[in-house]
Amino acid sequence: MPHRPTHALPEGIVRGAALGSDLLLLPAQLYFGNRPARVKTLLGSCVALTLWHPQRRVGGMCHYLLPERRHGDPAAGRRSGRFASDAIPLMVEALEHLDTRAADYEAHLYGGADTLPDHITQRPNIGMRNIEIGWTLVDQFGFQLMGVDVGDHVPRTVELDLRSGEVRMRRSER
Repeated sequence: MPHRPTHALPEGIVRGAALGSDLLLLPAQLYFGNRPARVKTLLGSCVALTLWHPQRRVGGMCHYLLPERRHGDPAAGRRSGRFASDAIPLMVEALEHLDTRAADYEAHLYGGADTLPDHITQRPNIGMRNIEIGWTLVDQFGFQLMGVDVGDHVPRTVELDLRSGEVRMRRSER
């Protein structure tokens, strides 16, 4: 059974994953390190970015819900894994603490499905906005993008094996 984090730091960083266990990453959470065997998540319109450093054998994943917070948000001073504009820079800070550079990491970008029914005419496509900011931040930080599966209308399951760096993505049936 996957380990569910009992708490996340205010920034959305999960800690306390047991060595050799699996970690189920929930929306608005991120993990960076090498302790659990695998980090897994389920995505709809959310997006996950996975990172892996092949020489240092360390990596992580973030699962963000929205591209960025709204202007005037009362929690604007606190960063949160809910937003790509916070989650991905938090991942970069974590890798910099290991004296590594973003360009040394293999990155994968998944999710951003349009999960609302087709008959709804006025609908914000959050998935597309999540994808766009994901591309922008991957380019801005200089990650090596190795795998992408974004958009469409199907949810996805993503798993990062922290022993090997292998990323598995499975599309779910609707």
